Amino acid sequence: MGRVKFCMDTETETKIDPETTAKAMVYELHISPKHAFEVCRAIKGKKVTDAEAYLEAVLEKRVAIPFKRHKKKLAHRKGLEKWYAGRYPVKTCAEILKLIRDAKGNAEYKGLDPEVTRIWHVATKKGRTLKGTMPRAFGRATPKNTDTVTVEIVLREEGS
Repeated sequence: MGRVKFCMDTETETKIDPETTAKAMVYELHISPKHAFEVCRAIKGKKVTDAEAYLEAVLEKRVAIPFKRHKKKLAHRKGLEKWYAGRYPVKTCAEILKLIRDAKGNAEYKGLDPEVTRIWHVATKKGRTLKGTMPRAFGRATPKNTDTVTVEIVLREEGS
């Protein structure tokens, strides 16, 4: 696996200030890239405590994640604000919840107050594709590849 950088480090106009931010990244998760994109869109800009409570509610299937891009043939869910289609991506929410808690721990270690930190930046990237095959009849095989996802998160203390 090659070295993966944060998106915010490569952009020139927005740099990560190490004094007021904490960041975390997880590599090559075996989760759906589409679900990861929608979950990250749903939690961006929220306070860390609110995002944790939101994802825990999704894990209990009390609240649905609104699917705004990947919504073809998707059922309506009640309780969504200003949207109609949604899902309960439990596996993805569990992995992203772990990442949020890691970033929150990094913020506490740096001396930032976790109660007033917000999710400033969250992004998903394509990871490696793990090649696989599924045997078929008459000596044939069908490709069965597994996509992986890299997710990064940057928390920033409010008021800075």
